[in-house]
Amino acid sequence: MNPVRFELDSQDGAARAGVAHTANGSYRTPCFMPVGTRGAIKYLSAADYEQLGAEIVLGNTYHLMLRPGAETIASLGGLGKFAGWRGLTLTDSGGFQVFSLEPKVDDDGVTFKSTYDGSLHRFTPEIAVHTQELLGADIQMVLDVCPPLPSPPDVVRKAVERTAAWAARAKVAHQRTDQALFGIVQGGVDNELRRESAQRTVAIGFDGYGIGGLSVGETREEMLPALAAALEHLPADRPRYLMGVGDPASLVEAVALGVDQFDCVMQTRIGRHGTALTSAGKLHIKNAQYALSDEPLDATCACDVCARHSRGYIRHLFQVGEPTASRLVSLHNIAWTLQLMAAMRSAIEAGSFDQMRQRVLTVWG
Repeated sequence: MNPVRFELDSQDGAARAGVAHTANGSYRTPCFMPVGTRGAIKYLSAADYEQLGAEIVLGNTYHLMLRPGAETIASLGGLGKFAGWRGLTLTDSGGFQVFSLEPKVDDDGVTFKSTYDGSLHRFTPEIAVHTQELLGADIQMVLDVCPPLPSPPDVVRKAVERTAAWAARAKVAHQRTDQALFGIVQGGVDNELRRESAQRTVAIGFDGYGIGGLSVGETREEMLPALAAALEHLPADRPRYLMGVGDPASLVEAVALGVDQFDCVMQTRIGRHGTALTSAGKLHIKNAQYALSDEPLDATCACDVCARHSRGYIRHLFQVGEPTASRLVSLHNIAWTLQLMAAMRSAIEAGSFDQMRQRVLTVWG
Protein backbone atom coordinates (compact mmCIF):
# COMPACT_ATOMS: atom_id res chain seq x y z
CA MET A 1 0.00 0.00 0.00
CA ASN A 2 1.17 3.53 -0.81
CA PRO A 3 1.80 5.67 2.29
CA VAL A 4 -0.20 8.48 0.61
CA ARG A 5 -3.38 8.10 -1.40
CA PHE A 6 -5.04 11.19 -2.86
CA GLU A 7 -8.81 11.10 -3.12
CA LEU A 8 -10.36 13.79 -5.35
CA ASP A 9 -13.70 15.07 -4.02
CA SER A 10 -14.42 17.99 -6.36
CA GLN A 11 -12.79 19.85 -9.21
CA ASP A 12 -13.53 23.29 -10.65
CA GLY A 13 -11.33 23.91 -13.68
CA ALA A 14 -7.90 22.73 -12.53
CA ALA A 15 -8.61 23.60 -8.86
CA ARG A 16 -8.94 20.47 -6.71
CA ALA A 17 -10.60 19.71 -3.40
CA GLY A 18 -9.71 16.34 -1.94
CA VAL A 19 -8.28 14.31 0.90
CA ALA A 20 -4.73 13.02 1.19
CA HIS A 21 -4.58 9.80 3.21
CA THR A 22 -1.26 9.00 4.92
CA ALA A 23 -0.35 5.90 6.92
CA ASN A 24 -1.28 7.72 10.14
CA GLY A 25 -4.18 9.98 9.20
CA SER A 26 -5.62 12.29 6.57
CA TYR A 27 -5.61 15.97 5.67
CA ARG A 28 -8.06 17.90 3.52
CA THR A 29 -6.92 19.93 0.53
CA PRO A 30 -6.40 22.70 -0.40
CA CYS A 31 -4.22 22.66 2.70
CA PHE A 32 -2.01 25.19 4.47
CA MET A 33 0.69 23.79 6.76
CA PRO A 34 1.91 26.16 9.49
CA VAL A 35 5.69 26.03 10.00
CA GLY A 36 7.09 24.81 13.32
CA THR A 37 10.75 25.29 12.45
CA ARG A 38 12.39 24.01 15.64
CA GLY A 39 9.52 21.79 16.76
CA ALA A 40 7.15 24.66 17.55
CA ILE A 41 5.49 27.56 15.78
CA LYS A 42 6.96 30.63 17.54
CA TYR A 43 4.85 31.67 20.55
CA LEU A 44 2.40 28.79 19.95
CA SER A 45 1.90 25.29 21.37
CA ALA A 46 0.49 22.06 19.96
CA ALA A 47 -2.77 22.83 21.79
CA ASP A 48 -2.97 26.05 19.79
CA TYR A 49 -2.56 24.23 16.45
CA GLU A 50 -5.38 21.89 17.46
CA GLN A 51 -7.68 24.77 18.40
CA LEU A 52 -6.87 26.57 15.14
CA GLY A 53 -7.86 23.49 13.15
CA ALA A 54 -4.49 22.76 11.54
CA GLU A 55 -4.27 19.19 10.25
CA ILE A 56 -0.58 18.99 9.35
CA VAL A 57 2.40 21.03 10.61
CA LEU A 58 5.87 21.34 9.09
CA GLY A 59 9.15 20.81 10.95
CA ASN A 60 12.61 21.86 9.76
CA THR A 61 15.14 19.06 9.35
CA TYR A 62 18.18 21.36 9.30
CA HIS A 63 17.37 22.93 12.67
CA LEU A 64 16.07 19.77 14.36
CA MET A 65 19.10 17.65 13.35
CA LEU A 66 21.39 20.28 14.91
CA ARG A 67 19.33 20.88 18.05
CA PRO A 68 18.26 18.66 19.83
CA GLY A 69 19.39 16.03 17.27
CA ALA A 70 17.41 13.47 15.26
CA GLU A 71 18.43 10.62 17.58
CA THR A 72 17.09 12.53 20.60
CA ILE A 73 13.75 13.12 18.89
CA ALA A 74 13.58 9.45 17.83
CA SER A 75 14.22 8.33 21.41
CA LEU A 76 11.36 10.56 22.59
CA GLY A 77 8.87 9.00 20.16
CA GLY A 78 9.30 11.04 16.97
CA LEU A 79 8.50 14.63 16.10
CA GLY A 80 4.73 14.54 16.74
CA LYS A 81 4.99 12.93 20.16
CA PHE A 82 8.04 15.05 21.03
CA ALA A 83 6.03 18.22 20.35
CA GLY A 84 2.80 16.94 21.91
CA TRP A 85 1.08 17.30 18.53
CA ARG A 86 -1.63 14.76 17.66
CA GLY A 87 -2.01 15.81 14.03
CA LEU A 88 0.21 15.01 11.04
CA THR A 89 3.74 16.22 10.42
CA LEU A 90 5.91 16.90 7.38
CA THR A 91 9.65 17.54 7.45
CA ASP A 92 11.47 19.41 4.71
CA SER A 93 14.87 18.01 3.70
CA GLY A 94 16.77 20.98 5.12
CA GLY A 95 18.06 21.71 1.62
CA PHE A 96 16.62 25.21 1.40
CA GLN A 97 18.34 26.27 4.65
CA VAL A 98 21.60 24.55 3.68
CA PHE A 99 21.74 26.25 0.27
CA SER A 100 21.13 29.65 1.83
CA LEU A 101 24.42 29.22 3.76
CA GLU A 102 26.75 29.12 0.71
CA PRO A 103 27.74 25.48 1.29
CA LYS A 104 30.27 23.37 -0.59
CA VAL A 105 28.29 21.26 -3.07
CA ASP A 106 29.49 18.25 -5.06
CA ASP A 107 27.72 15.47 -6.93
CA ASP A 108 27.61 13.30 -3.79
CA GLY A 109 26.14 15.87 -1.40
CA VAL A 110 26.70 19.12 0.45
CA THR A 111 28.94 20.30 3.32
CA PHE A 112 27.69 23.18 5.46
CA LYS A 113 28.17 24.96 8.77
CA SER A 114 25.86 24.91 11.76
CA THR A 115 24.11 28.23 12.35
CA TYR A 116 24.45 27.53 16.09
CA ASP A 117 28.16 26.89 16.62
CA GLY A 118 29.85 26.94 13.21
CA SER A 119 30.59 23.19 13.26
CA LEU A 120 30.83 21.43 9.86
CA HIS A 121 28.17 18.94 8.78
CA ARG A 122 27.61 16.75 5.74
CA PHE A 123 24.33 16.02 3.97
CA THR A 124 23.82 13.47 1.24
CA PRO A 125 20.47 12.26 -0.13
CA GLU A 126 20.88 9.12 2.01
CA ILE A 127 21.73 11.06 5.19
CA ALA A 128 18.73 13.36 4.61
CA VAL A 129 16.42 10.33 4.32
CA HIS A 130 17.89 8.60 7.37
CA THR A 131 17.71 11.79 9.45
CA GLN A 132 14.05 12.29 8.56
CA GLU A 133 13.27 8.64 9.27
CA LEU A 134 14.59 9.29 12.79
CA LEU A 135 12.52 12.47 13.07
CA GLY A 136 9.55 10.27 12.15
CA ALA A 137 7.28 12.74 10.33
CA ASP A 138 4.38 11.34 8.33
CA ILE A 139 5.85 12.85 5.16
CA GLN A 140 9.49 13.55 4.37
CA MET A 141 11.02 15.44 1.44
CA VAL A 142 14.00 14.41 -0.68
CA LEU A 143 17.19 16.49 -0.59
CA ASP A 144 17.16 18.85 -3.58
CA VAL A 145 19.34 21.66 -4.94
CA CYS A 146 17.60 25.01 -4.59
CA PRO A 147 19.42 27.71 -6.62
CA PRO A 148 18.76 31.39 -5.87
CA LEU A 149 16.86 33.39 -8.47
CA PRO A 150 18.00 34.87 -10.71
CA SER A 151 20.74 32.32 -11.45
CA PRO A 152 22.60 31.73 -14.74
CA PRO A 153 21.01 29.00 -16.94
CA ASP A 154 23.93 26.62 -16.33
CA VAL A 155 23.43 26.88 -12.54
CA VAL A 156 19.71 26.09 -12.86
CA ARG A 157 20.47 23.20 -15.24
CA LYS A 158 23.02 21.77 -12.77
CA ALA A 159 20.45 22.04 -9.98
CA VAL A 160 17.93 20.07 -12.05
CA GLU A 161 20.51 17.36 -12.82
CA ARG A 162 21.64 16.98 -9.22
CA THR A 163 18.07 17.12 -7.88
CA ALA A 164 17.08 14.24 -10.20
CA ALA A 165 20.14 12.16 -9.33
CA TRP A 166 19.68 12.78 -5.61
CA ALA A 167 15.96 11.95 -5.80
CA ALA A 168 16.76 8.53 -7.30
CA ARG A 169 19.23 7.87 -4.48
CA ALA A 170 16.70 9.00 -1.84
CA LYS A 171 14.10 6.60 -3.23
CA VAL A 172 16.52 3.69 -2.84
CA ALA A 173 17.55 4.79 0.68
CA HIS A 174 14.01 5.23 1.99
CA GLN A 175 12.99 2.28 4.21
CA ARG A 176 10.08 3.34 6.44
CA THR A 177 6.84 2.01 4.97
CA ASP A 178 4.77 4.13 7.37
CA GLN A 179 6.36 7.35 6.16
CA ALA A 180 5.67 8.95 2.77
CA LEU A 181 8.49 10.28 0.58
CA PHE A 182 7.85 13.27 -1.70
CA GLY A 183 10.06 14.15 -4.67
CA ILE A 184 10.84 17.78 -5.56
CA VAL A 185 10.70 19.55 -8.93
CA GLN A 186 13.26 22.29 -9.65
CA GLY A 187 14.01 24.35 -12.77
CA GLY A 188 13.86 28.01 -11.77
CA VAL A 189 11.56 30.06 -14.02
CA ASP A 190 12.56 28.12 -17.15
CA ASN A 191 9.35 26.42 -18.29
CA GLU A 192 11.15 23.72 -20.29
CA LEU A 193 13.43 22.86 -17.36
CA ARG A 194 10.38 22.72 -15.07
CA ARG A 195 8.68 20.25 -17.42
CA GLU A 196 11.82 18.15 -17.69
CA SER A 197 12.38 18.13 -13.92
CA ALA A 198 8.75 17.13 -13.31
CA GLN A 199 8.93 14.28 -15.84
CA ARG A 200 12.21 12.96 -14.41
CA THR A 201 10.91 13.14 -10.83
CA VAL A 202 7.65 11.36 -11.72
CA ALA A 203 9.61 8.67 -13.57
CA ILE A 204 11.37 7.80 -10.28
CA GLY A 205 7.98 7.51 -8.58
CA PHE A 206 7.06 9.21 -5.30
CA ASP A 207 4.10 9.37 -2.91
CA GLY A 208 3.63 13.07 -3.66
CA TYR A 209 5.44 15.92 -5.39
CA GLY A 210 6.86 19.17 -4.10
CA ILE A 211 7.52 22.11 -6.37
CA GLY A 212 10.57 23.87 -4.96
CA GLY A 213 12.70 26.86 -5.87
CA LEU A 214 9.80 29.28 -6.37
CA SER A 215 8.89 32.39 -4.38
CA VAL A 216 12.63 32.92 -3.84
CA GLY A 217 12.87 36.37 -5.40
CA GLU A 218 11.01 36.11 -8.71
CA THR A 219 7.75 37.96 -9.39
CA ARG A 220 4.39 36.20 -9.30
CA GLU A 221 4.18 36.79 -13.07
CA GLU A 222 7.40 34.76 -13.46
CA MET A 223 6.38 32.12 -10.90
CA LEU A 224 2.98 31.10 -12.27
CA PRO A 225 4.03 29.94 -15.79
CA ALA A 226 6.89 27.90 -14.29
CA LEU A 227 4.48 26.38 -11.78
CA ALA A 228 1.97 25.56 -14.51
CA ALA A 229 4.70 23.92 -16.60
CA ALA A 230 5.64 21.63 -13.70
CA LEU A 231 2.02 20.78 -12.85
CA GLU A 232 1.33 19.63 -16.44
CA HIS A 233 3.40 16.52 -15.76
CA LEU A 234 2.51 15.69 -12.13
CA PRO A 235 0.07 12.77 -11.70
CA ALA A 236 -3.50 13.53 -10.67
CA ASP A 237 -3.56 10.79 -8.02
CA ARG A 238 -0.76 12.29 -5.88
CA PRO A 239 -0.66 15.44 -3.70
CA ARG A 240 1.03 18.48 -5.25
CA TYR A 241 2.85 20.73 -2.80
CA LEU A 242 4.09 24.26 -3.59
CA MET A 243 6.87 24.80 -1.07
CA GLY A 244 7.36 28.02 0.88
CA VAL A 245 4.43 29.97 -0.60
CA GLY A 246 1.70 31.51 1.55
CA ASP A 247 0.64 35.00 0.46
CA PRO A 248 -3.11 35.04 -0.31
CA ALA A 249 -2.77 35.98 -4.00
CA SER A 250 -0.25 33.22 -4.69
CA LEU A 251 -2.37 30.72 -2.75
CA VAL A 252 -5.49 31.27 -4.89
CA GLU A 253 -3.49 31.46 -8.12
CA ALA A 254 -1.67 28.20 -7.35
CA VAL A 255 -4.87 26.39 -6.30
CA ALA A 256 -6.39 27.57 -9.60
CA LEU A 257 -3.53 25.77 -11.38
CA GLY A 258 -4.03 22.52 -9.42
CA VAL A 259 -1.81 22.78 -6.31
CA ASP A 260 -3.05 20.95 -3.18
CA GLN A 261 -0.87 22.05 -0.27
CA PHE A 262 1.38 24.86 0.92
CA ASP A 263 3.61 25.96 3.79
CA CYS A 264 4.93 29.40 4.70
CA VAL A 265 6.54 31.26 7.62
CA MET A 266 5.05 34.59 6.48
CA GLN A 267 1.91 34.30 8.62
CA THR A 268 3.84 34.21 11.89
CA ARG A 269 6.85 36.27 10.78
CA ILE A 270 4.73 39.32 9.93
CA GLY A 271 2.39 38.58 12.83
CA ARG A 272 5.22 38.84 15.33
CA HIS A 273 5.93 42.34 14.04
CA GLY A 274 2.34 43.56 14.12
CA THR A 275 0.96 42.91 10.63
CA ALA A 276 -2.39 41.12 10.40
CA LEU A 277 -3.93 39.44 7.36
CA THR A 278 -7.52 40.62 6.84
CA SER A 279 -10.25 40.49 4.23
CA ALA A 280 -9.35 44.10 3.39
CA GLY A 281 -5.60 43.42 3.03
CA LYS A 282 -2.67 43.82 5.42
CA LEU A 283 -3.39 45.72 8.64
CA HIS A 284 -0.43 47.28 10.49
CA ILE A 285 -1.75 47.24 14.03
CA LYS A 286 1.03 49.44 15.47
CA ASN A 287 -0.29 52.46 13.54
CA ALA A 288 -1.57 55.26 15.78
CA GLN A 289 -4.96 55.28 14.04
CA TYR A 290 -5.89 52.05 15.88
CA ALA A 291 -5.21 53.36 19.41
CA LEU A 292 -8.91 53.96 20.13
CA SER A 293 -10.37 51.27 17.87
CA ASP A 294 -12.71 48.75 19.47
CA GLU A 295 -12.98 46.76 16.22
CA PRO A 296 -11.43 43.27 15.90
CA LEU A 297 -8.51 42.69 13.54
CA ASP A 298 -11.02 41.40 10.97
CA ALA A 299 -14.79 41.42 11.57
CA THR A 300 -15.20 38.54 9.06
CA CYS A 301 -12.71 36.28 10.89
CA ALA A 302 -14.02 33.50 13.14
CA CYS A 303 -10.88 33.15 15.27
CA ASP A 304 -10.83 33.56 19.05
CA VAL A 305 -8.52 36.59 18.82
CA CYS A 306 -11.08 38.47 16.71
CA ALA A 307 -13.93 37.33 18.97
CA ARG A 308 -12.16 38.52 22.11
CA HIS A 309 -9.74 41.41 21.48
CA SER A 310 -9.88 44.89 19.96
CA ARG A 311 -7.35 46.55 17.68
CA GLY A 312 -6.78 49.13 20.41
CA TYR A 313 -5.87 46.46 22.95
CA ILE A 314 -3.51 44.60 20.61
CA ARG A 315 -1.81 47.87 19.61
CA HIS A 316 -1.36 48.68 23.31
CA LEU A 317 0.38 45.32 23.86
CA PHE A 318 2.85 46.08 21.05
CA GLN A 319 3.44 49.60 22.40
CA VAL A 320 4.48 48.25 25.82
CA GLY A 321 6.55 45.35 24.40
CA GLU A 322 4.22 42.64 25.68
CA PRO A 323 5.04 39.32 23.88
CA THR A 324 1.35 38.38 23.99
CA ALA A 325 0.88 40.87 21.13
CA SER A 326 3.03 38.78 18.77
CA ARG A 327 1.26 35.63 19.89
CA LEU A 328 -2.23 37.03 19.24
CA VAL A 329 -1.51 38.32 15.73
CA SER A 330 0.32 35.08 14.86
CA LEU A 331 -2.69 33.04 16.02
CA HIS A 332 -5.01 35.25 13.98
CA ASN A 333 -2.89 35.05 10.81
CA ILE A 334 -2.75 31.26 10.87
CA ALA A 335 -6.48 31.03 11.61
CA TRP A 336 -7.24 33.52 8.83
CA THR A 337 -5.18 31.52 6.33
CA LEU A 338 -6.79 28.21 7.34
CA GLN A 339 -10.20 29.86 6.86
CA LEU A 340 -9.09 31.03 3.41
CA MET A 341 -8.18 27.43 2.48
CA ALA A 342 -11.57 26.17 3.75
CA ALA A 343 -13.33 28.87 1.73
CA MET A 344 -11.40 27.78 -1.37
CA ARG A 345 -12.46 24.21 -0.79
CA SER A 346 -16.11 25.26 -0.46
CA ALA A 347 -15.88 27.37 -3.62
CA ILE A 348 -14.40 24.44 -5.57
CA GLU A 349 -17.22 22.20 -4.35
CA ALA A 350 -19.79 24.84 -5.33
CA GLY A 351 -18.26 25.42 -8.76
CA SER A 352 -17.62 29.09 -7.95
CA PHE A 353 -13.85 29.05 -7.47
CA ASP A 354 -13.03 31.59 -10.18
CA GLN A 355 -15.36 34.18 -8.63
CA MET A 356 -13.68 33.65 -5.27
CA ARG A 357 -10.24 33.88 -6.86
CA GLN A 358 -11.18 37.23 -8.41
CA ARG A 359 -12.40 38.54 -5.05
CA VAL A 360 -9.13 37.60 -3.36
CA LEU A 361 -7.03 39.09 -6.17
CA THR A 362 -9.01 42.35 -6.01
CA VAL A 363 -7.68 42.78 -2.47
CA TRP A 364 -4.34 40.96 -2.62
CA GLY A 365 -3.33 40.96 -6.29
